Amino acid sequence: MLPPNGGPVLDDRGNPLPDFKQDLNVIVECPDCREQPPNLVEEFSSGDMVCGSCGLVVGERIIDTRSEWRTFANDDQGNDDPSRVGDAGNPLLDGAQLETSIAFSEGRDHKNLARIQNKSQTDKNTKAISQAFRDISAFCDSINLGKNVADGAKHIFKLCHDNGFMKGKPQDVLIAGCIFIACRQAGVGRTFREIFQVTNVSKKEIGRVFKQLEAFLQKVKEQNPGGNVIQDLSGYKSSTSTNAEDLCTRFTSQLAFRNSQKIENISRALARKTTSVSELAGRSPLSVAAACIYMASNLMGEPKTSKDIAGVAGVSDGTIKTAYKFLYHARERLIEKEWGATQTAIDGLPAN
Repeated sequence: MLPPNGGPVLDDRGNPLPDFKQDLNVIVECPDCREQPPNLVEEFSSGDMVCGSCGLVVGERIIDTRSEWRTFANDDQGNDDPSRVGDAGNPLLDGAQLETSIAFSEGRDHKNLARIQNKSQTDKNTKAISQAFRDISAFCDSINLGKNVADGAKHIFKLCHDNGFMKGKPQDVLIAGCIFIACRQAGVGRTFREIFQVTNVSKKEIGRVFKQLEAFLQKVKEQNPGGNVIQDLSGYKSSTSTNAEDLCTRFTSQLAFRNSQKIENISRALARKTTSVSELAGRSPLSVAAACIYMASNLMGEPKTSKDIAGVAGVSDGTIKTAYKFLYHARERLIEKEWGATQTAIDGLPAN
């Protein structure tokens, strides 16, 4: 009740009541710790609010109230702007990479708009490079080459394009040469035949482009030893021919041996020692590697027929047997005791 003289408000017993104040503070605290001030951590990645002291989840499905950064091509100007929008920029491509395209449809107006927009916005150089990069990625994926090989081939192609090297040559020929060199630089050498099966570029043409590309890359390295991100060739080295030892690893993994690691080591050791067999000099590394695997599989008691190995190596059955015949005649000085092969296994090797 209100007193007549305007004094403080009294309760039923005549005691003065405290002044009324609305409490607008909403405090979220951990029900277990009840710390003041609360030690709460907002985990936006999971959408939870967690107590920093005991780890109890206090709230869930919280909203990320931080700024949503955006990047526009004209406003970026190379600033350190944390962007959440769009794909990462490709340093191998020039100019703006975020474009809007108008799709074709049945209507005449739509086709005209798409054609006009394509002519006005599409740069011919960027379009050619983008198409080449897509082809390189598709070729590398088809023969199970890693991303490092594809990126290396794109790097070499970009260098050739910027320097006008081999201008006028068919693009598929240059792509085949770039993939071939990138394979060797990454230590996963492929033969001319394997690149031919993917790109349909003749082995003679691949060999010719390969020699020209190696000379060009050595020249660029000498002229620009430092280089920028795109033209950095500090790690480039002149590649050597694909040898049988490198091929043994890949072929044995595809033949599904039970003791694949042991057979791979023996076949690689045999391939290293084949330089002492004069009859195998000048033979294809494919046939030499296949013959070494054929001998190693028989030594370890997991024989594979020459036809099975020929299907993986890409050579004929007779070619493997011819190369194996020379290995068989030199078996006494090629096979070492450390390999774990018994004398019975050596004597039981097939003669052809």
